[in-house]
Amino acid sequence: MSSSAAPRLPAPLAAFLARFPLKKHPRIPLPPNEYRPVKSSTLWLSPPLDGTDLLSADVECLKWQAYIALRGLKDIRVRFDVSPEGALEGRLPNIHVPLSESVLPKDDTEKDGDLLASQMIPTWVDARLGVDSSADENEGYLDESAKDESRAWVSLLEGTVHAALILSQPKPAYWYTLLFPPTKAEHRPVASLLTPPPAPLTGYFSLLPPWGTRISHSAIMAQYRDAIASLSERLGTDKWFLGSAEPTPLDALAFAYLHCILHSSDAVRIEVTKRVNLVAWEWRVRGVIRGAFIQ
Repeated sequence: MSSSAAPRLPAPLAAFLARFPLKKHPRIPLPPNEYRPVKSSTLWLSPPLDGTDLLSADVECLKWQAYIALRGLKDIRVRFDVSPEGALEGRLPNIHVPLSESVLPKDDTEKDGDLLASQMIPTWVDARLGVDSSADENEGYLDESAKDESRAWVSLLEGTVHAALILSQPKPAYWYTLLFPPTKAEHRPVASLLTPPPAPLTGYFSLLPPWGTRISHSAIMAQYRDAIASLSERLGTDKWFLGSAEPTPLDALAFAYLHCILHSSDAVRIEVTKRVNLVAWEWRVRGVIRGAFIQ
């Protein structure tokens, strides 16, 4: 027998497996509904606090809603009935676009549009507007100095402010978590948002190996108060942050956090309501963003 010949199964085993042939069946098309087949771009989001609102209550989803609206797009549909487990990468938002608007390689077998993850949204927006935002070295800011400063504000919002917002959320009862355990862990634990990272629970000189994290709620809230005060001072009476002539990604990010904070508990809301310019700015931008979406 040649060494390259495939080994044969014993006759009894082959006879047994022959009873279970592998068959290939054609694809079963999904029944149409109000969202399928997709006729216009539809943003999949976590639901709002109020069932009649068009703005997501999740800060991560709201960031992208604000980004799309402030880039100037209009009449973007939203849907709130998709759970994160049904989204790409297990997280929202996603955007479902017709094949004519897709930025993915063409697939002749796909008839119901393409689903894009959140990191593809800027590319899709550029394609819709017919521009290349990467060609602007300053990314829409006044100059390179303002662009560099925006990085610091993004770090502050996504670090200290985000951590304070998470800590202000009510925790479910212990018995509830036992009966209905979360399907997956948080994407960004509080400890990963803090700079410098918190110390371990066991201490540096403990006989036990480092374990857990020691998060100081009072320290985070103190940093949060300073962050909101600095944000208010930097905005001043400008129309957009850092004196930009047009809205930038920083404005989308700032709106998402301010809006969620103003609809959160008093622990974080009071610091924003003290600053009249932040409240007025959020109210003005909210109208612009809400007007860009339909359901």
